[in-house]
Amino acid sequence: MITLSDVSKTFTLHNQGSAVIEVLTGVDLAVASGECVALTGASGAGKSTLMRMIYGNYRAQSGAIRVGGTDLVQAEPREIIRIRRETLGYVSQFLRVVPRVPTLDVVAEPLRVVGVPQDEAQARARALLSQLNIPERLWSLSPTTFSGGEQQRVNIARGFAHAYPAMLLDEPTASLDAANREVVLSLIEEAKARGAAIVGIFHDEAARARVCDREVDVSRFTPARAA
Repeated sequence: MITLSDVSKTFTLHNQGSAVIEVLTGVDLAVASGECVALTGASGAGKSTLMRMIYGNYRAQSGAIRVGGTDLVQAEPREIIRIRRETLGYVSQFLRVVPRVPTLDVVAEPLRVVGVPQDEAQARARALLSQLNIPERLWSLSPTTFSGGEQQRVNIARGFAHAYPAMLLDEPTASLDAANREVVLSLIEEAKARGAAIVGIFHDEAARARVCDREVDVSRFTPARAA
């Protein structure tokens, strides 16, 4: 479902004489349906960069990144948008939404854009918000006014609203209390059971051991560390 073949990434530092920094090289990775793979490695190894490349935020210099058969390295922007809408979900650490949009609509939106009727989409959103212990009195408010922990849980609810065939998870249990951490781990297990291919960054070692099938050390694809 997610396949990376000989992927490389560089950054050009325009404010430093256009110096070119090679960040990742020779990345090969295959994640099957129903499998969860953890990206590991020291800070700066390129874990977040690799996640952003899979999502299409960063473009690879070479190689192929295929999600459901589509190569995102060669894809047009409209195709990347379609993949994000239908196939590839991303639960980041930070909630980015339009201000003043009610929380219920924020969570239901991924379902609405793929054609799910409003009533059904909002019912799924209500269930997730309840499951993640967001008080009902907040559902009509914009989540931009919430605490950091509440925003994180809204982001998780939004990310799991649609049954994406592939998912990217960036520290989904960070800063959660025990009860909400358990909910998130259960959501990941349910996604795996329905066949989602998942790539994640998990600094929570116990969570990683529970939901991940294997680990990939990104440091081995980092030229500076290989030197």
